[in-house]
Amino acid sequence: MSRAVRWGRLVPKPLSHVVVVEAWEADSVRRRRRRVVGATALTGAGLLGASLSTRPGSRDFYLSTAAVAGVWTVGGLASGPLHRGWIESRDATLRRPVLTPVVTGVAAFGLFYAAALVARRVPVLGEAVARVLRFADEGDDRLVLATTLANGVGEEVFFRGALYAVLGDRNPVLSSTAVYAVATSTTRNPALVLAAGVMGTLFGLQRRASGGVQAPLITHATWSALMVRYLPPLFRGRGVSLGSARAVSSVGRAPDF
Repeated sequence: MSRAVRWGRLVPKPLSHVVVVEAWEADSVRRRRRRVVGATALTGAGLLGASLSTRPGSRDFYLSTAAVAGVWTVGGLASGPLHRGWIESRDATLRRPVLTPVVTGVAAFGLFYAAALVARRVPVLGEAVARVLRFADEGDDRLVLATTLANGVGEEVFFRGALYAVLGDRNPVLSSTAVYAVATSTTRNPALVLAAGVMGTLFGLQRRASGGVQAPLITHATWSALMVRYLPPLFRGRGVSLGSARAVSSVGRAPDF
């Protein structure tokens, strides 16, 4: 057998391939999960709305966004057992998803970077993206990155973990993405809502294919880190009028891409 054939068998199956994972849950666990997911969704949405009144780079900004991340994470974990998931190679070998989600995150960033180049030429989108990316330019870079990653992890634990599990067979990819987009709409920023719809669909497909949260979590973290690091220079000093620059001070959500 040639080396090319051996390496070819290690290539993962497409995203449309679903790894069958046994995940039976007792009725009591499902009931508890539904209650926790409902309470977490309401609490998280309330905190997210409250965080909009904080000033970017301020202590309140970091505390409020950290609180939102904490609610998603704790609520997701408290809802019941969550599964890491598996990825299947073409030779039918199962392994935990690591490299493939990283590559997927890099590829997603590349597409968003290209889209950002176009968005700069569209006033409405360019200004919306610029408003979001101001958070990456203000305050401590390490805290911004930490907050962004914390929110990304929390969102995957809750939306692709607990919420996805609650939805069962009721079109969980579409439904979880819709709830994710609705939650993001509290930011009143069309660029973030659009990103939530696109990436939420990708994360949902990864969750369905792997049967767990590890793949979407790694992809989300990779994509977020690259977005925060490389996208702001494209919009620095662009597309935000004086009025918009003043208005953005009333928006307090971290750029949890």
